[in-house]
Amino acid sequence: MLQNSPSKPRALRIGLIANRSHQDAPDSALVQLLRGSRDAIAHLQPEWIVVGRTLDAIISHDLLSACGQHQRFPYGREGGLMKLVARVVDSDPLRAVDAVIYLIDPVDPSSVFPEAQALKRQCVIHKKPFLSTLASAREWLDLEAVANGAAANPALNASYALQHEGIALIAHDAMKERMLAMAEKHFALLDQFSHRYATGTTGGLLNQLAQKIKGEQAGRNWVQPFMSGPLGGDAQIAELVLDRKIRRILFLEDPHVARQHEADIQLLERAARTVSNFALVVSETGGADRWLELISKRMALAC
Repeated sequence: MLQNSPSKPRALRIGLIANRSHQDAPDSALVQLLRGSRDAIAHLQPEWIVVGRTLDAIISHDLLSACGQHQRFPYGREGGLMKLVARVVDSDPLRAVDAVIYLIDPVDPSSVFPEAQALKRQCVIHKKPFLSTLASAREWLDLEAVANGAAANPALNASYALQHEGIALIAHDAMKERMLAMAEKHFALLDQFSHRYATGTTGGLLNQLAQKIKGEQAGRNWVQPFMSGPLGGDAQIAELVLDRKIRRILFLEDPHVARQHEADIQLLERAARTVSNFALVVSETGGADRWLELISKRMALAC
């Protein structure tokens, strides 16, 4: 966590926004998040930076007490989302947010507005979690609470039974070495997944790593490789996400280069957001290493 002083860590500061379809209904993603993660939120006691209408929805569902300390930002049409982007990049620890929860409806046109795309990109650049599905937000809050000494949320235990889970491992060219280093560091954890999937070259490199660690035969098909992203690999993995065969996607993106297959990348993220209560995508390199470490810790509590 960031600190106000050498002796006293400050609370997490989390940006929060939800598209309209994830706000209004009694069982909306926003309501499920605040109710289902109530214990984790109470333990962490974060400060929320909430964009206008999302805070209105929290109040209308009588969930302000579950939210706790908060600051209202303007409505999105009045620049609230733009201001949240500025807080992601702010160098002042008294203003900057540490993570962003943006519950995205994949058919809401506002989710592809420039400020929405910039929010995700800047989170990746500044290595801050960008949590765009209900599943990702609930898991992140659960893991952070466990890291701070809280009891694990038993409602999420089944998702940590990795012997029944699939994971996708994807990395852009400039990130492949980081992916290999991360996979080697967390190999014991990744080896527990029922299935591992990857696109193109990344899959081949990961299988070479597995052969080095497990032996030539045992590691040969450690990862199931699909086509490269530009040739359709992202779409192949997206289908498995929609079929609920892949819950977690580790996608190490390079935000600094033009990507000719940007539509394919967005398709994969859109698939995860379509099954918002099931799938999640982790893109920022800083958070990915911590995420895998905390899953290992959390699994010990789920078993």
